[in-house]
Amino acid sequence: MRHKVAGRRLSRTSEHRVALRRNLAQSLIEHETISTTIQKAKEVRPFVERLITLAKKGKLQHRRRAIALVGNRDIFAYEDGEPVKKGTVIGKLFSELGPRYLDRPGGYTRIIRLSLRRLGDNGELVLLQLLGEDEPVKKEKKSTRRRARKKRKEAAATAEEAQTVEGTEAQEAPVSEPEEEAEEKDQQQEAENAAPADAPEAEEQAGEGEGQTDEDAEKKE
Repeated sequence: MRHKVAGRRLSRTSEHRVALRRNLAQSLIEHETISTTIQKAKEVRPFVERLITLAKKGKLQHRRRAIALVGNRDIFAYEDGEPVKKGTVIGKLFSELGPRYLDRPGGYTRIIRLSLRRLGDNGELVLLQLLGEDEPVKKEKKSTRRRARKKRKEAAATAEEAQTVEGTEAQEAPVSEPEEEAEEKDQQQEAENAAPADAPEAEEQAGEGEGQTDEDAEKKE
């Protein structure tokens, strides 16, 4: 069983797959659109995008790395029935395609499914294309996890604010009439309870005052 085995075998040996991938990549860089099967297009697409990322960096070591990966095939155009050399694949990659996608963070190719089928095995055909200069850059969608986490934080913050507002309102709210009546009753009960305890002291003070008046009267006599 082919568990955790990346890539597609395409009914070919490893050497044949490498050669197929290089030829498709060179043709796509040269013509900017090719027709092939859906399996081959999905296999060569990440390879071409990696080459374009190297071309965006544009240094000598990146050019050498691209040559090692894809080779450097000549580009010919026919004029008056004779082939004329117009450049090389690596030259076009680094001089045209790299500067074209400087502002694009990725996604340099597209796959368009066709209604046609290949004769023989009835394989599904597609167009593999490079994006043009006027293609708009799609905005990246935020992940649902980040949005859910942000919503949870906002909900918690609003709940905390509501609790603090309720607490301040409760502190600033005036005392209601039933609470005032209850406080008055408590004060009256405290006064009544304190009166008997203060009575003996008052009597003692009154007795002492009478004794002092009697002594003063005797002294005057």
